[in-house]
Amino acid sequence: MTRPGEPLPTLMVVPTGIGCEVGGYAGDAVPAARLLAAASGCLITHPNVMNGASLYWSDPRIHYVEGSSLDRFASGELALEPVRSQRIGLLLDAGIEEELRLRHLQVADGCRASLGLSVGPVETTSASIGVSLSQGESGASWGQLERPDVLLEAGERLRDAGATAIAVIARFPDDPDSDALTAYRQGGGVDALAGAEAVISHWLSRQLNLPCAHAPALSPLEIDPQLDPRAAGEELGYTFLPCVLVGLSRAPALWPAAQAPAGSIRPDQIGAVVAPAGALGGAAVLACAEQGVPVIAVENPCVLSVTAEALGIEVLRASSYGEAAGLLLALREGINPQALQRPLGRLG
Repeated sequence: MTRPGEPLPTLMVVPTGIGCEVGGYAGDAVPAARLLAAASGCLITHPNVMNGASLYWSDPRIHYVEGSSLDRFASGELALEPVRSQRIGLLLDAGIEEELRLRHLQVADGCRASLGLSVGPVETTSASIGVSLSQGESGASWGQLERPDVLLEAGERLRDAGATAIAVIARFPDDPDSDALTAYRQGGGVDALAGAEAVISHWLSRQLNLPCAHAPALSPLEIDPQLDPRAAGEELGYTFLPCVLVGLSRAPALWPAAQAPAGSIRPDQIGAVVAPAGALGGAAVLACAEQGVPVIAVENPCVLSVTAEALGIEVLRASSYGEAAGLLLALREGINPQALQRPLGRLG
């Protein structure tokens, strides 16, 4: 039982590739995550929330957990062991051109030299992974891999060589003149890369049971004077890798819940989950709702409309992440959130 004032382990979920106003861009949900971490004292979230391309934020109260592993944690399958550091294996797609490959290796060297991260060994897939991008009828992005087998084989080599976390860099298709990319860079539409990125990290993390995250390899874009501030973090350098390496450097180790060492964060300690009000259909949110964990539904428009009403679940509603932080503080202090609302109905 958590006592008032103690950390309240909280999940923050912003599904990838669905165009959320907050969290639909690289790193634009980090301010909200920082606030929720301060309110809860312990925030468990996924790379889509924290990855800001060349930008990142490190906070010991924020635990960086790949999306499918977060789902498994919420369902009771996994526990999370906070660690001092991870040894990050670098997995490079054979489809990356030599100059772009060198740019990524130099970023990794920069993180070793400037941030003191443990990066290496390095493995390259035996053939191109073959990433393709698609968009569903809802407008959400997704993707496919032509050769998931070579991705897994390289991941297994890294694990066997001592890597305790894996950063994947896959060559993504360039489409600099597309209307969708132009709209995205100027503040509209959906991140076309995000769905395929999730496929890569979900597949590898589930197979290897290691923290994994992905950085797409792309050719640099021409400067856009109308660039939306939310997209700016993606265009500061040649790669998206720095945030992935920082996030993975202290990502929790994954343990079967029944075998987790002392000090691990257990699924039965989850005190709340925060998710967009129109995207409540994910496995983590539904698992928490089924177990009676408070679900805070934040107004954060996206292309989906999977609401509490559609699912038949009870939620605490928040008009912003600032209001969600207030609700977390109430839960953390043992204050019934309904007591903060007016009118306050009578008993009986």
